[in-house]
Amino acid sequence: MSTTAVLRSEWIKIKSVRASLGSLVAVFVATLAVTVLAFATIGTVEADNADYEPLFGAFYALNFGQIAAISFGTTAMSSEYLNGALRISLSAVPRRGLFYGAKIAVVGALALGTGILTSFVAFLSGQAFMEDYAIGLGHDGAVRACVGGGIYLALMALLAAGLTVVLRSGVAVLSILIPFTLIVSFVVGDVASGVAGFLPDRAGQQILHENPTGTLGPWAGLAVTAAWAAVSLLAGWWAVRRRDA
Repeated sequence: MSTTAVLRSEWIKIKSVRASLGSLVAVFVATLAVTVLAFATIGTVEADNADYEPLFGAFYALNFGQIAAISFGTTAMSSEYLNGALRISLSAVPRRGLFYGAKIAVVGALALGTGILTSFVAFLSGQAFMEDYAIGLGHDGAVRACVGGGIYLALMALLAAGLTVVLRSGVAVLSILIPFTLIVSFVVGDVASGVAGFLPDRAGQQILHENPTGTLGPWAGLAVTAAWAAVSLLAGWWAVRRRDA
């Protein structure tokens, strides 16, 4: 089977599984919904605070979008471990490297496209409610943050995808990554702020700051998140090649 055919088959799988497609759509819908709700109700009130950072604040809802991105990466891979689906997939595509690479490529491409669209739309939608406090794409770092925010969401999806292949359980991955991003990194940050800066979520979100503080700059932070995702994907590749279906 050609590479193009394998890529097409993986796209068909993802759009056929409601959990995967629903999670991908939720990246956009959840981020936009929270953005509109938050900025329409308390946006200008928060802007009056002395420590308010308008650029980083514009991407507040990405905290919810990243949960959907993690869910997308997880469900896209975990569907292979239900009802012997992996055996069928490997029967159709015996080259395990091609199978895994095509699946990860499709997951990454969909997450990246959705992530960048989500970041730009959320940013512009939120600023529509900010009246005199509004910033535009011409604001220092705004375009970088929009593009970087989309890349960040894609990297979190890929991190989840690789880990799912290693653990062979979507429930296990969601049980680890969702509490980790919502709770653990903040607890670690309170105890050891230097270490917390290199955690995948904290590092990646440096790209959203106009003037990042700490050890990592915006792109360096995103590179750290990419390294986490790369390790996860390499571990997944090893698992696919070495383990029985």
